[in-house]
Amino acid sequence: MPAVLGLNFHHDTAAALVVDGRLYAAEEERWSGVKHNHPTRKGTLTAPTRALQWCLEAAGLEPEDVDAVWAASMRPNPAAGWWLAEEREELAALLPAPLGEHLRLLSHHTAHVLSGYLLSGHEHAAGLVIDAGGSSLGSDFGPGRERITGYDLWPDRIDRLHQGMPTVVPGPVGPRRVHSSLGHFYRNLAQRVIPPGDEPEGSMMALAAFGDPQRYGAHIRELVRLGDEGEIRIDHPWGSADDSTPLLLDGRAWTADNVAEQPEHKRADLAAAVQEVFAESVVHIARHLQRLTRTSALVFSGGCALNSHLNGQLATDSGFDTLFVAPAPHDAGTAVGAALYGWHYQLGQECLLVPTDAAWGPNPGPLPSTAVPSGYHALPHLGLGLAPAVAALLAEHRIVGWVQGQLEFGPRALGHRSILAHPGHAATRNRLNAIKKRAAYRPFAPAVLAEHATEWFMSAGDPFMNRVATVRRCRADRIAAVTHHDGTARVQSVAADHQGLRNLLEQFHDLTGLPLLLNTSFNRKGTPILRTAEQAVAAAVELRLDALALGDTLLLADHVPDPRAAFLRTR
Repeated sequence: MPAVLGLNFHHDTAAALVVDGRLYAAEEERWSGVKHNHPTRKGTLTAPTRALQWCLEAAGLEPEDVDAVWAASMRPNPAAGWWLAEEREELAALLPAPLGEHLRLLSHHTAHVLSGYLLSGHEHAAGLVIDAGGSSLGSDFGPGRERITGYDLWPDRIDRLHQGMPTVVPGPVGPRRVHSSLGHFYRNLAQRVIPPGDEPEGSMMALAAFGDPQRYGAHIRELVRLGDEGEIRIDHPWGSADDSTPLLLDGRAWTADNVAEQPEHKRADLAAAVQEVFAESVVHIARHLQRLTRTSALVFSGGCALNSHLNGQLATDSGFDTLFVAPAPHDAGTAVGAALYGWHYQLGQECLLVPTDAAWGPNPGPLPSTAVPSGYHALPHLGLGLAPAVAALLAEHRIVGWVQGQLEFGPRALGHRSILAHPGHAATRNRLNAIKKRAAYRPFAPAVLAEHATEWFMSAGDPFMNRVATVRRCRADRIAAVTHHDGTARVQSVAADHQGLRNLLEQFHDLTGLPLLLNTSFNRKGTPILRTAEQAVAAAVELRLDALALGDTLLLADHVPDPRAAFLRTR
């Protein structure tokens, strides 16, 4: 069976390996401890050295056993296309010789879209990729970079049929290229809404639920014009990276430097207007793609596909019957898309099964016998008794770190490196936001048994926690910790074959009648989701969690009663 390696050398550095129909994938940040594994200097290329090493070791391969190596191109050279030899040579030099010799490049957006399409199970689908910017478009499309790209996708071909292009306008010193990147647009405005210290895009999406989009809606709509055939035009400089130009509202200049001076209710109103205009723009493009492709399925990827509120709107308003958001739509996912391209289109292998989980990374390793920290004691070797014990703790509104099996790939904790809690009380949300040092308006997501999802939500969510659903009004009071201010929740549906959460959810359902838990990432503020047992213990102590479930061992805070007795009483 052939082996194909996919790599991303830019931010969100990652490696993915497909061999014998199995996917191994990991992000370099989980080893470096630097979130998104940002290079020290913009434009610097870094190899996912430790992620790559792990993929090979996990599959039992040596570098010479790999048949094909693909990576997403990102060089912003307006004179060349995806085949750019200079970039290939530069990237190849960062790899061991056998791998570097095999390296080939495909476009950044193509890698993005295939990370969804080739895992979606759809034969024919439209593909949409929207982010800040991707590969050079080259001479076929004129100067510029990928910003908005639409595809017609089939098992035997990839047709690029829609491309957002810059506009060239005259200026006093010559022509100027005006970009229309919805990714930059959203980020630019987020920097003028969210004070430094919080991730701007995710925080603005959360804050938007508290605002009135009408207050600034007309002003924001003046910045974005929707044209025929899915065209988007964004006024300069808002479609390019810009952290300095003031936004004039209410007679005041909003900048990234003075954002903390703006009242929160006004920032919420601006967030709501930006979110609404942003979503309208993406739906506009998607409807154009539906008219072009005449297919019922849309695959969405790229950084903008991390906007779960947008994805919920796309699912209902785009004109497609089904929406599949790539499991890892951010740039790390291009490593997966690149590997799947080589596996299917180059080597002619059958597509992998549609995943219901993204546990493609390393196991945490055992808990060292010396790792029990002060203030905790260990209940080891619980075996099948672990899930009932943890369910009893959660039913008592304890907060539990949960480290089980292979590490998730992507930005969401899907039940392998999670912090879990009872979803019933809003006070739990407030406590967790304080523990994780997040803004008080940030919501938490529910993980729900898939067969019960539509009993609690108006739609089923997805396995990768990538879209919001409206909470049924008759149920909202019972799950206040995961119901956002606007009555929505970012729902993770947990299928029967999910190895991380399924058994625990079933046990919690039996105890409480609730088929869902609050699920958030196990990490400290500003750091990646943790990887190892040692990191989990240190984080549990620092965050002052009530318990940590690691493998079949439960570390219990000394002030917490043994949950096994409580579990037996309920029986």
